[in-house]
Amino acid sequence: MKFCLGSALLFLSNGASPASAFTPSALLSARRSTLLSPHATVETDTSTTSQDSQEPWSPTSWRKRTPAQMPVYDDVAEVAEATNTIRKSSPLVFAGEIRSLHEQIARAQNGQGFLLMGGDCAESFDEFNVDHVRDTFRVILQMSLVLTFGSAMPIIKVGRMAGQFAKPRSEPDEVRDGVALPSYRGDIINAEDFSPEARRNDPEKMVTAYHQSAQTLNILRAFSTGGYADISRLHAWNLDFVERTPEGSRYREFATKVDESLRFMRAIGVNTESPEFTQTNFFTAHECLLLEYEEALTRQDSITGRWYDCSAHMLWVGERTRQLDGAHLEFTSGIGNPLGVKISDKCTPDELLRILDTMNPQNLPGRITIIVRMGAEKLRKNLPGLIRAVQREGKSVLWISDPVHGNTRKTENGFKTRDFENIRAELRAFFDVHDEMGS
Repeated sequence: MKFCLGSALLFLSNGASPASAFTPSALLSARRSTLLSPHATVETDTSTTSQDSQEPWSPTSWRKRTPAQMPVYDDVAEVAEATNTIRKSSPLVFAGEIRSLHEQIARAQNGQGFLLMGGDCAESFDEFNVDHVRDTFRVILQMSLVLTFGSAMPIIKVGRMAGQFAKPRSEPDEVRDGVALPSYRGDIINAEDFSPEARRNDPEKMVTAYHQSAQTLNILRAFSTGGYADISRLHAWNLDFVERTPEGSRYREFATKVDESLRFMRAIGVNTESPEFTQTNFFTAHECLLLEYEEALTRQDSITGRWYDCSAHMLWVGERTRQLDGAHLEFTSGIGNPLGVKISDKCTPDELLRILDTMNPQNLPGRITIIVRMGAEKLRKNLPGLIRAVQREGKSVLWISDPVHGNTRKTENGFKTRDFENIRAELRAFFDVHDEMGS
């Protein structure tokens, strides 16, 4: 679960404002600037030329490249049937929603916002239920309210939900007791049980993933606009497992302060029942990994004529699939969605600039986020050089810290996790470096 980050952001500051504890001083001062007005729009035209030549980009042009981390299916006809079913189905998200996220990220790049992303490492078919979606949603609400209150900036809320099914693997096969089977690549591809039947790469699972994603989005839209996100309900957002903890007590104290602010606003005539107080924007994101699925959900907008991957509002390319001549960068180069790219200490400044040129050749604001996952020590050593290169070339990017990785510690019940202090140290290092670099 990526949701260990919730406690890190909410309760790190030991009495100080949790949001200001994680907000660089440069960003806190930048919120007073007017680099972009709240109603500014961002041109979201993207390159429609394939990387290979001057041939027009298309949702299928990635097939001319060698794709990494893609499953091998044993029945081409089954793949065609599954993707045709998805292609004929409704888009999961819509171009107007995607453009809204693009504009909000552009403002955040100018110091007028903060992006918060959370959710599962990988979604599961078996664990899907309304309560799980609700609990993920309300923790993100809780975290975003704390950050808003402390930083006085809008928070862009993004869930790793409604599509985060596929998993990259270091090896194509898993070996147990001398038996080799295809690695488990996530529920959208195969199943986790170690048997030939479960580990078969099954194209029909793409259809199952599509339908579960549609249900998840229906639930999220209902919660975000149907009253659950009403700020007056902030006491109800606390999760049961922290209700009787010191962290839970601190949240209740914070909620009381917000209640007092709401009462004051009502007293001076502010309508706290307006949509600004009772509804919220909520976006979804996942790793762009299974390109057959992404291609099937890529649609041409009838208003602008641009192509959007309508499986999610935002997609990112992982470190194992961001090869400059690879299929994943080719696919993402032509879609209009906001994009992310994950980098570790292995990424050099020159490589990062070439990736940005490939994914965002026009250097459009709001287009690219750089997702950093290195560990605290390596981050302090390597991130300054990357930031310096981006600043020197004038690249428009938003930096994101992904400190919940490297699950090397096993709990008593067998779950692998990451030590909380390591998460906190990496977050501290991330913001310290950006403070020093003025980014």
